[in-house]
Order: sequence, then structure tokens, then C-alpha cells
Amino acid sequence: MKKYFFEKAWVTADRGGEWQQDVMITVDDHGIISSLISDATTVKQQKITGFALPAFANSHSHAFQRLLTGRTECRHPGEDNFWSWRELMYRFATLLTPEDLKNIAAFVYLEMLKAGYGAVAEFHYLHHQPSGQAYDTRAELSLAIIAAADKVGITLTHLPVLYQRGGFDNRPLNNNQRRFYHDSDAFLRLVDNLYDQVKNNPSGHRLGVAFHSLRAVPAAALKQVLAAIDPEMPCHIHIAEQLKEVEDCQEHTGQRPLEWLMSHIEVNHRWCLVHATHMTAAEITAVATAGAVVSLCPSTEANLGDGLFPLAPFLDAGGRVAIGSDSNSLIDPIEESRWLEYGARLHGRRRNIAAHDQEPHTGTALFSAIQRGGAQALGQKTGMITVGQRADIMVVDDRADSLCALAENNILDALIFAGNRHDIRHVMVAGTWVITDRHHPREDDIRENYQKTVRRLVQKSGNATGFI
Repeated sequence: MKKYFFEKAWVTADRGGEWQQDVMITVDDHGIISSLISDATTVKQQKITGFALPAFANSHSHAFQRLLTGRTECRHPGEDNFWSWRELMYRFATLLTPEDLKNIAAFVYLEMLKAGYGAVAEFHYLHHQPSGQAYDTRAELSLAIIAAADKVGITLTHLPVLYQRGGFDNRPLNNNQRRFYHDSDAFLRLVDNLYDQVKNNPSGHRLGVAFHSLRAVPAAALKQVLAAIDPEMPCHIHIAEQLKEVEDCQEHTGQRPLEWLMSHIEVNHRWCLVHATHMTAAEITAVATAGAVVSLCPSTEANLGDGLFPLAPFLDAGGRVAIGSDSNSLIDPIEESRWLEYGARLHGRRRNIAAHDQEPHTGTALFSAIQRGGAQALGQKTGMITVGQRADIMVVDDRADSLCALAENNILDALIFAGNRHDIRHVMVAGTWVITDRHHPREDDIRENYQKTVRRLVQKSGNATGFI
């Protein structure tokens, strides 16, 4: 048992959340909050100053794409869009070994912790050697991701990805995509192998599955995998991110991607629909009614020119949202949250989109929605400071200039719309401090390994300026 005494904490209450003073929490041996007392007195524990909030849950990450940062922001002949970026990303993906991936992911997860994320869903489609030949264990790259999460202390929802074809026309994968491929039976064997690895891990990790996209997974394979896995296992999919994807799906199936998914698959609370940028009114209603979560990654979606998600009508319909760092060029959940709202404001030419009658403060409403959706997307007991939930807590520095002399009901507004990752002072995962005073005990080693890996990969690519 561990006990912590917070000066001020955002505690889940009947009406959502509220600030409470002098909060004592007890954490059991599994990292779960077993008791919580507000206005606590006569305690021996040192009081932790600042604003204690539930840590963010990152609903969508491709750790290896972090190394693309700054290497694709140069115009080349021809149209520069998502599809041209994708080809550069594929070329980079062919270079990575399991040890490379472990070093990269450890650094990315370190950055997530320092930014206030306590858990992450890793959408993982690097499975084999660059030639397509399997590693001996058939899970070596997944095990590298798990080892990286363990090294830094973040909780992982690991999502091995099924990826079988190059488009709706059933074209085969190209040379740069070969290491992504599994047939359905081999993929299910991978999931079974990883299930035992994750179940026996003491860090509270969770295993789910992901389908790369409808263009990459035939309907028969999607249904075969769903019929074989645990019915409560989280299921994630990229969907309706690009207009070309929507148009191709219509051409080959007669339906839009979300329309096809909702009419052919039982989509429910365990589903996380990544991006879902291009939705009709009917699709908005169907997804919201199904109780699925939409994972939004505003910094990556903007970087790739995806378009703007229809946040206002989706929230009005009761839709559930989460945020993710996706390509990890920017790792800052506060910034992601801010631009989720700002994108909707720019599109609708009005303010305070996420606010509603029960919660007129936009920062508070947005933060609460993202925390609920993130926990659901990851299938983890996180996102709340309350009894029965995991003690994933970030402490915001109350000395931050943007938070000076604020009324309680403005604190989350100021954090979301004027704060950033550097305002996060401490982070706890499952009752253990992993970041104290903005520092991780292994960060020097993790950063050094990351930088060595980057330099070696640049040299290996034969391009001193990067991978392009």
C-alpha cells in the first residue's frame, strides 16, 4: 500500500469532476486507488503541491514514425500530400531492427510521460524483417515495443495490426510494405502468442487488435479475426482519413468506409475509429449511437492535410472522442486538445464548441470528454482520480504563469488554451512516480540510445540529410 497527499486534485464526482482540497489517496499493490479522502487532516505524508489531474491516455501512436520529424517538410516535384508522405514513411520503415524500434519507442514513451500521458495505444504494423521473412519468435518487434514501455514505465495497450493488401482493388503489397503482412491464421497465432506475454506482464498492459484500414484488410479477413478473438478485446482501425480513401471505397464497395463498417460489422464500445475525418450526418449518428470512440490526432491530421473532423455535430450527437499523438512529431496532449477545439472553431467560425449545458467551461468539458474516451479506447482503468481506477496522475505546476490567481473553474480552461507540456511537473503511473520535477531516472540513457540509433539509421540510409 502507498499513500499520497495532494494539495488540490481533480476528483471524479457525480456530475463529472471537481476540484477538492487536501486529498489523501491510498494505492493498493496493483496500482489501483483503494481509498480517497478529501479535506484530510493530521497526515504524515508530505503534501504534493500543484494541481493533480488524471494523466492523459494516448489513443493512437506509431512510435517508429517519430524519426520522420523534420525530414518530410520539403516540397518535391509533383503533388505533395498524404500519399507521397506515406511512400517516404514506408521507405524509412524498411530500415528498422527490433533493437532500433526498442530504442526509438523508449524515447517516444519517455516524451509521452513527460508531457502528461500515462498510457498509450501502440498501433503496431511492423512485424517481420524487411524482406518479409518472419523473425524466429514471430513477435520480436512487438516484444521490442513492450520492452520499451516497461523500460520507461508507461502502461501499454498493444495493438498488433492486420495488413494484407495494397488497396481496395486487392493489389499485393509492394516491396516497402512486405514486413507488414500476415495472413489471417498467422495473425491470430501472433495474437495468441502476445496474449500470454501481455497477460503475464506485471505492468498492467492490455492487448487489443487493429485492422490497418478497409483498403488494407479484406472483409473476409476482418470477420475471421473478429470471430476468433476475445469479444472484449479493444479493436482499432484507421478509417475515412483521406477523401481518396472514401472515393476508392465507394468505387469498389458502393459504400463509404464508415457506412460499410457500420453496416457489416457490429461496432460497439470496444471499437476505436482512428481519424474518421470525413463523416456524413448519418455516419455521425451511427457511430455515436454505437458507443464507439473516435481517436483524433490534430497535429498529425494537420501535418498530412487530412481535413477537419466534424467535432460540433459529433459531440452534439453524444459522440465519444479521444486524442492521440499518431506520428509523434509533436508529443503534447495539451496542444492536441487545444487544436481539436480550435480546428472546430475555424471550421464553424464560432467559439466554445466542446462546451455544453452541463459544463459551460470549454477546457473542462473537453478535458473530461477526452479522458473518458481515452480510457475507453485503451480498455484501461485510467482517466479518473477515484476509487477503483488506476493511480495515473499528473501534477501541473501551480507556479505556471498561465495559471496564476485563477478561480478553480478556470484552471482547466487556462491549461488547455494557454498551457503546454512543460507545465507538467510530476507524473505517476499505477501509483509509482515515473516523472519527478520533469525528470525521468533513465532519461539520459534513453536519449543517448535514441540519438545513436538516429545517427546510425541516417548513415545506413545513405542520405546525410535524412531518409528522403
